Amino acid sequence: MASAPSSALDDLHATIRARLATGDAGSSYVARLNGKGRDAILKKVGEEAAEVLIAAKNDDSVNLVHELADLWFHCAVLMAHAGVEPEQLYGELARRAGTSGIAEKAARGQPPNGE
Repeated sequence: MASAPSSALDDLHATIRARLATGDAGSSYVARLNGKGRDAILKKVGEEAAEVLIAAKNDDSVNLVHELADLWFHCAVLMAHAGVEPEQLYGELARRAGTSGIAEKAARGQPPNGE
């Protein structure tokens, strides 16, 4: 049976942290990508986001799942690089629970999506 999302993210974060701790760019993809810096990580997040859009546009649910997993993975690498802990993400999601997206954006002084 699959892990709960928070458990899976916690496990992924721990794995990424462990690979970053080695500092050996030759030992893992995570260490190599992190060694290239924030811009390289951001580029990968952008590429994976574009691949998610393409898979969704093509109505390819199998590929969409793969691309979403790639995007989440690269977002997790970015989180670790930036020092963001999963608990911070969980807290923000919990804060937003039960609040409409329109109201949440208004509270941050941002226009709703589509405007």
